[in-house]
Amino acid sequence: MTVIRFGTDGWRGKIAEDFTFDNVRRCAQGFARYLAAHGKSGADVVIGHDRRFAARDFAVAAAEVMAANGHRVWLTDGPTPTPVISYSVVERKAAGAINITASHNPPSDNGFKVRDEHGAAVAPDGLREIEAAIPPIEEVRRTDFATAQAEGRIVVWDPAPAYIAHISRLVDMDRIREAGLHILVEPMWGNGIGWFPRLLAGGRTRVTEIHNVPNPLFPEMTRPEPIPPNVDVALAKTTELGADVCVILDGDADRMGIGDEHGRFVNQLQVYALLAYYLLEVRGERGAIVKTLSTTSMLEKLGEIYGVPVHQVGVGFKYVAPKMLETDAMIGGEESGGYAFRGHVPERDGILGNLYFLDMMVRTGKTPSQLLDELYGRLGAVYSYSRLDITFPAGRRDEIKARLDAARPDSILGLRVTDILTYDGYKYYLEDGGWLLLRFSGTEPLIRIYCETTDAARVGPLLEEGRKLAGV
Repeated sequence: MTVIRFGTDGWRGKIAEDFTFDNVRRCAQGFARYLAAHGKSGADVVIGHDRRFAARDFAVAAAEVMAANGHRVWLTDGPTPTPVISYSVVERKAAGAINITASHNPPSDNGFKVRDEHGAAVAPDGLREIEAAIPPIEEVRRTDFATAQAEGRIVVWDPAPAYIAHISRLVDMDRIREAGLHILVEPMWGNGIGWFPRLLAGGRTRVTEIHNVPNPLFPEMTRPEPIPPNVDVALAKTTELGADVCVILDGDADRMGIGDEHGRFVNQLQVYALLAYYLLEVRGERGAIVKTLSTTSMLEKLGEIYGVPVHQVGVGFKYVAPKMLETDAMIGGEESGGYAFRGHVPERDGILGNLYFLDMMVRTGKTPSQLLDELYGRLGAVYSYSRLDITFPAGRRDEIKARLDAARPDSILGLRVTDILTYDGYKYYLEDGGWLLLRFSGTEPLIRIYCETTDAARVGPLLEEGRKLAGV
């Protein structure tokens, strides 16, 4: 029997090897038991899926199990962006959601994600409870889909209209429609296909969409993750067409990316700082900022300038979402390009995040590169960032971890180490205000090495020092 472990955002596996129908059914039964243990037997549950291989069939399998356990299931009528599924939990007043998606993982994978009654990632303690409740296949309850649908225990519905009505109250779509922009959209063959043409149709703004035919193999990219080299084709197309901006969605549309008017990638840390700056400066909002330890120190600087608190948490929205709810945060986000906003659900939303970025361009009348220059002018420094992803034989994990556990460098690259955090990886703060972070992936045998500094010449050498620390 496959032992199922939930990572930073649910369980992911290789299709047909460990991500099988039986294991999806077991996960659904575990979620049903978890809901029952928390007094939510028979409550409504939302189920959706992405465009990966057999995703609809896996979603149907999960729906059959939840219906058999007495829940009324709201099953999306087709592939649906993750943020739409998350919002639907609140809109349907459901107890939670199951989402069949591997987000930005390679095409060989699929995943089983869960959401709580807020549409947010389930906190770590809850994920451990769900894991512990996952039974052998023999203990899984299951009903027939057609019968459950005929009896009203499974309802197939379109969640888009309610979501669109909601985000239209958060951002002025008409202002963007009439701005006369040329927007290149990169939905990465995934769930974001068609959304921006639909949202922004009917005005002076022109939307050009590429990679907008569903393809679970994600051609022209290694995976549907909104970072180079996966976005290189889109960035080149931006320059070729003379577009004003490139907006990017990952495979399930909960993460975002930006390319500027020159076809240059605006990295995830820059985007997070720009979105926070937009809320603080352009919209005049105030409130806490929640960030994972792998994202930018520009947020602490903005917190000082505007007098708002900044809370740092572990990597993953299972940490971000609870902190956002606790602090009524204005924005929360992480290094992977996922950002959440107050007034919405405490969950990543690539659609809304990109709309906010477009609104910032329209309200200020500035291009992405001009906005970045304005941000750096406000901060008084230019910040540089990069990341290395290094795979290693799975058997080396304990050795590498022991090496990092023992490492207590006084200096790195000649810079004094002022603090070391080890609650989720190994983060070394440096005397110049920069930092270096090493962290194991929660789902794959790889280690990620990140750094941010105000001296661009130090980026490459810092990443190499991280490699030496880990011995990889």
